[in-house]
Amino acid sequence: MSNSIAPDAIKLQGSASLDVDCLISAGGVSLSNVVKTVCASLITQALPAADPFADLPAPPATNPCQNGNQSTLQPGTYCKGLSLSGNVTLSPGIYVIEGGDFKASSNANISGEGVVIYLADTSGVSMNGTATVKLSAPTSGTYSGVLFYGDRANLAGSNTFNGTADSLLTGALYFPTQGVNYLGNFSGKGGCTQVVASTVQWSGNANIIQDCTSLGMRDIPATQTVQLVE
Repeated sequence: MSNSIAPDAIKLQGSASLDVDCLISAGGVSLSNVVKTVCASLITQALPAADPFADLPAPPATNPCQNGNQSTLQPGTYCKGLSLSGNVTLSPGIYVIEGGDFKASSNANISGEGVVIYLADTSGVSMNGTATVKLSAPTSGTYSGVLFYGDRANLAGSNTFNGTADSLLTGALYFPTQGVNYLGNFSGKGGCTQVVASTVQWSGNANIIQDCTSLGMRDIPATQTVQLVE
């Protein structure tokens, strides 16, 4: 679903292929190839969908600042960003990143379950394509199903999610005012990844499923429009 009213609000380029239940746009679509859909046809000029995470509060920063130069990290605030290399495990909890980006360096092996990563201020995400990243969101509580959360006050920048075929990002990537570049040949556990962002650029091979409530993720319905015609 795209809320943009641009004539190419949803754009399929090059040799890309797309197979979805339905494709819905508040504007139009520009397709280089045929999209396979379950619904009878593509839906354009639809009503914009509401922000599915509008009720989600921003996690507060905490003191003192955490040390990011460890193989096992603890929840808390990382005041100079968080650049990860080698083998790193994130313990369950909320990680507030400020003063720099969350980075997965080349050949890094990063894992963690029950993790929420909040990018405060102008912090963003940068994952190298050779990194193996296996992170999952909590399955209960306020941030159930939310893996990455971008600061709503950050009105610029983009976040790059890349990784090996073994990578798994299980949960929602929520960046309401920023872009997301999803470049890897991976998704989440069983295909459970959600992307909600200002703009989304998707490349690579990924299978995404819709019903991930068993992993604590919200159902995000796209809106449809009923029109009266004479």
